[in-house]
Amino acid sequence: MSDHGLSDPVTMRLPLDVLAEIEEIAGICDRSRSWVFVRALKSYLAAEGREIIELERARREVDAGLGHDLDDVIDEVDAIVKGAVA
Repeated sequence: MSDHGLSDPVTMRLPLDVLAEIEEIAGICDRSRSWVFVRALKSYLAAEGREIIELERARREVDAGLGHDLDDVIDEVDAIVKGAVA
């Protein structure tokens, strides 16, 4: 991994069982612990982390008045469906 686009080192404490698994994976893959950490974090960010960010953005949009009332949306959909049937 090149140093382009990398942060300063980050220090954290881990449960020993988690560190043991990280080290085992790194050894099996012949990679560094950092490589395993980055892959794990990217996977988290792509799933749960992304959902957290999207929910927060949606909350901000609603607070800014950019949302739509659910009852109004349902009424509009009902009108569209009734118009399509008629």
